[in-house]
Amino acid sequence: MPKTTGLPPRSTLASGLLTALSLVVVTGLSAAVGVVIAREFGRGADTDGFFAAYGVFLVLVLAASAVRIAVLPSLARARRDAVFGSVLLSYVVALGSVALPVLLVGVVANDSTARWLSGGLPASGRETAADALVFLVPAAVAHLFAALAASALAAHDSYGTAAAGYALGSAVGLAAILATVGEHGIVACAWGTLANGVVSLAVPAIALLRRAEWGRRAGLAVGARLVELARAAALPIVLQVFFVVCLRFAAGVGTGAVTSFTYAYFVAAALVSVTASSLGMVSSVPLARAALSPERASRHVVNTSLLSFAAVAAAAGVFALVGDGIIRAALGPDYAGEAGEEIGRVIVLLGPWMAASIGVTLTFPILFVARRERPLPLLAAAALLIHGLVAWAAVKAFGLDGAALALTLSTLLVFAVVLLLISPQVLTQSSRGLALGALLTGGLALAVFAAADAILPATAAAALGAALFAALLLATRRLGLQ
Repeated sequence: MPKTTGLPPRSTLASGLLTALSLVVVTGLSAAVGVVIAREFGRGADTDGFFAAYGVFLVLVLAASAVRIAVLPSLARARRDAVFGSVLLSYVVALGSVALPVLLVGVVANDSTARWLSGGLPASGRETAADALVFLVPAAVAHLFAALAASALAAHDSYGTAAAGYALGSAVGLAAILATVGEHGIVACAWGTLANGVVSLAVPAIALLRRAEWGRRAGLAVGARLVELARAAALPIVLQVFFVVCLRFAAGVGTGAVTSFTYAYFVAAALVSVTASSLGMVSSVPLARAALSPERASRHVVNTSLLSFAAVAAAAGVFALVGDGIIRAALGPDYAGEAGEEIGRVIVLLGPWMAASIGVTLTFPILFVARRERPLPLLAAAALLIHGLVAWAAVKAFGLDGAALALTLSTLLVFAVVLLLISPQVLTQSSRGLALGALLTGGLALAVFAAADAILPATAAAALGAALFAALLLATRRLGLQ
């Protein structure tokens, strides 16, 4: 029988707030790194090359997030059944078998990998990408194991230590970058990212060694765990590869296009991460401990999505009015004028992608709770093929705006199929609720920000619009977990 601490477990909302607070800190420090890159190196071939390599890091970090969410139900059940240590070890071995070839591709074959990633970039951009991969790929592997350690702690109803580890890692990484970037150039940003990963892994791993209830020995079943991780990571990896594919085509738009699209994507992805990812992660354990009906699954998806939709709508409204000014103030003079306007416009165009991505993020854990994850690798492969064609056509026709459109269309398709995999009833009920919620939230944001813009200067209109939007939401509907 697992031992208890005598303390009541945190509510889903409280745990979500704690995790979200950590993500806010991590996102803020990551944004600071982006500001350092922009102000130190401007917008050109070197930044394009660095961000092409950074896309690989993001793919693996998103895979880590998928692992963190997907293994939670199994680890929670393993703790209940007193076989926690054996199950965790099987995940460690399975994850290691994946990490080794990834390290070989990123560290040993970094030149070949960089050549493929950088496409039509100048030689300096390809060299920057190759140098950065040597540090970014090990950093991403550290995050893979940090995610597993965080999930193991979450199975013990502990979220604070992992949250602190991620925040501390981000702070250490930023400090390392600031200390070395002036002398060593943009590759120092990759060094800091590696330091971030090491600390983010060390903190929860040490805490786990001290606190875990290991239980009795059981078979490792590494092969089964490897299949489980493949199912868990295939779709999230492909969703992140959507972005890398868009970067690959954006490289043909012109010098600086990869950098512009990356910064716009960072802002959009940060909103998804802070809102939806934290709620999806902490709610998967409670879902695993109770019977899951189509009605309960639909209610969970709709209610949690509406919380995140509000933040997305407010951010889109603000960037529509003052996005170019925010970009110029944050990133420096190289992003004034057309460059800042381009990034701000792409952020607004990514609004529908944010909504679709939130839906996928919140729905993804339910597939594992409901044991409906088997078709995910096939879905991932089909989605990637479709996205490649859509992105090629959209970027060719509309430039960076087309890249935002391609991300939205491909992610919406994935979201619909994921809901269908849970059950046709969930697809019908959730689609109805989400469509109505998105229409009301988006319509309210459009009306409020447009009215404010009609009577006030842009900055004042953005501030008033955000305040009125929040007040009207509180007055007209209750948002939150039931």
